[in-house]
Amino acid sequence: MFSNFLIGLREGLEAALVVGILVAYLVKIQRRDALKALWLGVGIAVGISLAFGAFLTFTARELSDEAEEAFAGIMSILAVVFVTGMIFWMRRAARELKHDLHGRLDRAVVAGSAAIALTAAFAVGREGLETALFFWTNAKATGSTWEPIVGGSLGLATSIVLGYFIYRGAVRVNLATFFAWTGAALVVIAAGVLAYGVHDLQEAGLIPFGGATVYDISSWYSETSWYGTLLKGIFNFSADATVLEVVVYFAYLVPTMTLFLIGLRAPAKAPEQRTPMVEPAVDLRTVEAAPAGAQR
Repeated sequence: MFSNFLIGLREGLEAALVVGILVAYLVKIQRRDALKALWLGVGIAVGISLAFGAFLTFTARELSDEAEEAFAGIMSILAVVFVTGMIFWMRRAARELKHDLHGRLDRAVVAGSAAIALTAAFAVGREGLETALFFWTNAKATGSTWEPIVGGSLGLATSIVLGYFIYRGAVRVNLATFFAWTGAALVVIAAGVLAYGVHDLQEAGLIPFGGATVYDISSWYSETSWYGTLLKGIFNFSADATVLEVVVYFAYLVPTMTLFLIGLRAPAKAPEQRTPMVEPAVDLRTVEAAPAGAQR
């Protein structure tokens, strides 16, 4: 539950910040009439993400046991690839995200309502698809059903509330620190999901090596206990892991975490690039009208 809460909080806040940037910019340039198209695009992105999660769930149910294990293993590896790329991309692109979104929205406003909806759908949809995939694979890895859904839903709900208060200027959050801590936590969770994916591919017979058991403490270790649930949810700890699972876990965790932490310590290129991801706190209902052609 905790791992999916963290995934929902992290991914949901990214999406909420993107929406906040887009809404704030449309208000700033006096194009409130375009907000309806923007929210339509957000709704489309949410709908596609939910449909993708349903597709993963129902597809897995229709497969044989061996095919389901192969499908879950492949999806787990893909989820780790996407989430890892997202973590490093967010660390690198966060400073320019607002300006990039403003540029896309400028072009979309000129093109019309459909372009605005598509811009919002693409901006939010990527986060939604990654979230659905990582939710699903992490739920499969923990072997639970309802708990990951509850945890992920709580994380998403928290991110929406937090994103709204950030947008309104009621809450100040050090986003660099937030994304640094949650990024490191997601690397740990992704390592567990990757190990689970390898285990499923071994069970499906697609990886015929490295199946020897490193340790087996299942005689006294209970995965259904409070500590077993906690370790399974965060680290995907198994009571009888194989050699390849352990090797893959640390082969991913150590270099990925090292590169991530090194990147956090790297100095910024220039002070003027340190722009906030959301507009400064203002009462958006009292924004002064800007003359046409002088919006930017």
